[in-house]
Amino acid sequence: MKKFIATLALGLAVLGFSSASFAEDVAASAPAVAAAVVEAASAVTEAVAAPAAEAASAAEAPPAAAPVPNKGDTAWMMVSTLLVIMMAVPGLALFYGGLVRSKNMLSVLMQVFVTFSMIVVLWFVYGYSLAFTEGNAFFGGMDRLMMKGVWDNVAGTFANGATFSKGVYIPEIVFAVFQASFAAITCALIVGAFAERVKFSAVLLFMALWFTFSYAPIAHMVWFWMGPDAYSGKDVVDAMNGKAGYLWQSGALDFAGGTVVHINAAVAGLVGAYMVGKRVGYGKEAFTPHSLTLTMVGASLLWVGWFGFNAGSALEANGFAALAFINTFGATAAAVMAWCIGEALMKGKASMLGAASGAVAGLVAITPACGNVGVGGALVIGFVAGFACLWGVTGLKKLLGADDSLDVFGVHGVGGILGALLTGVFNSPSLGGPGYVADWVTATMVTAADYSIASQVWIQAKAVLTTVVWSGVVSVVAFKIVDLLIGLRVPEDEEREGLDISSHGETAYHQ
Repeated sequence: MKKFIATLALGLAVLGFSSASFAEDVAASAPAVAAAVVEAASAVTEAVAAPAAEAASAAEAPPAAAPVPNKGDTAWMMVSTLLVIMMAVPGLALFYGGLVRSKNMLSVLMQVFVTFSMIVVLWFVYGYSLAFTEGNAFFGGMDRLMMKGVWDNVAGTFANGATFSKGVYIPEIVFAVFQASFAAITCALIVGAFAERVKFSAVLLFMALWFTFSYAPIAHMVWFWMGPDAYSGKDVVDAMNGKAGYLWQSGALDFAGGTVVHINAAVAGLVGAYMVGKRVGYGKEAFTPHSLTLTMVGASLLWVGWFGFNAGSALEANGFAALAFINTFGATAAAVMAWCIGEALMKGKASMLGAASGAVAGLVAITPACGNVGVGGALVIGFVAGFACLWGVTGLKKLLGADDSLDVFGVHGVGGILGALLTGVFNSPSLGGPGYVADWVTATMVTAADYSIASQVWIQAKAVLTTVVWSGVVSVVAFKIVDLLIGLRVPEDEEREGLDISSHGETAYHQ
């Protein structure tokens, strides 16, 4: 036992000596060791922290999601489209139907109804693509042939359509169907110029040709541009402007279709009135409307539906839509009053037909200006249009010598030209107008000091002249082709019998 204790004591003594020596060595080398440890730890920390930082950054900034269309704007545009459809069927159909003789009532309803339907089909096949895709200054391309591409298979969403505000979208299919209603009613307007004597097949063939070579190109020239989000910086402005339609590039203002719809259709109608010829008995027999009641109903539906036509052209449920709405209301009322006053001064009495015609005149004239002028300017435009279009269906009609059956040119032509020109006047901020966007990069509006009424009216006049010439040339060629292929008008005996029976085998009224 004593030996074990002695041995343990000796071992502890040796161990203590060794520990002291080791401690001294460690103490001497501590700075170097500590530095090495710190350096290694730092390297490990950096290696671990780098991917962690990247992961955190990725978590903080996820991939940008596709823009989501505004639900309120989308709903408003679908309602507006329904209103425009109501304008044509039943509005325009009943307005025109009441103005013709009873034996031709159904023929006019058929021409409006079927023309509208055919153009809707052609619009979705190729018309939308020709009008609203990138091509050149006069025609679009074929990117949306049969509406291909409106559904994105990769993203699993519908393609977005631009509005007039950066970052605000509606589904492209909503924009396409809204514009389809415009194209269809524009072609239907032409029917009134040669009503009561034209072949039904001739109407449809002409409309297909004219729609393809006049409506779609004019719509492209006036309304096609790359959208506000394309103007991302000063360096791309010229390139983006260069891709827009010819009349858009020139700075022409047409909020809802003074050139595209009314002047375009009116010129085609006037050409048709000349080329089809006058009705049998024109100037010798009475051609009185058979039902002013239906004409009044049609005019009222047109007025209500026109709010979708004009206010919907803002593409958003915003202040400009509201401006277009109130201007459509006020200008139309002013035109009714002006027509009644003018008629009372000329004939001693104001008529129901005159009041209804005055309403349409005001609606036409305010169309290009509705979102481009102030309320005061709209009232002036409507009041002047009432008198101007009254002259258009009386004095001007006699000067032209054409049998424009339902005064398409006298109302839509005169009213459209007047409204387009006066848009350049009352768009001025100094006259209460909103002006126009002078810089799409910053969405800056032109100031009153920089606005030139003379310059803008000249731009508007060039747009009017371009539309008149383009539509006129296309119409002459299209009517000539139709006349050569199938003939334009019915035989005289069928015309005297009435187109309801001779063309459609039915009658509107049974005695």
